[in-house]
Amino acid sequence: MKLYFKIPQKLKVYFDKEITLYRKASTAGELQVAWRHLERAHILGQAYPVEHSYAHWLMLKFGIRIKSSREVMGQLPRLLVGGVKSFVGKIPVGNTGGSNVPPLKPMEIPEDLKEILSLNDGK
Repeated sequence: MKLYFKIPQKLKVYFDKEITLYRKASTAGELQVAWRHLERAHILGQAYPVEHSYAHWLMLKFGIRIKSSREVMGQLPRLLVGGVKSFVGKIPVGNTGGSNVPPLKPMEIPEDLKEILSLNDGK
């Protein structure tokens, strides 16, 4: 079993970029765009406990902001369990992390994110 601790710097740059784009869109009131960046950050960071949990934390806060009880209730268990699943390498690859998708369902990764994730293959 492989344990994951820290996101590689090559990948963290892209994770941080998605978080920055999320914040800009959120501040501008572009909520659909903001959410999409959170989903992309989740895909990039889901193999790493800190980033995975942080993405769910931001999704929880987003759910509170938009007054979505479904999103809030969906994020609570994800926030509690997501980081642990990352730590032991048991993640549903490509899952976007929102309450609109089953938490254990693997999903297709967008092509541009596949390229970014492949940068990490060589470590």
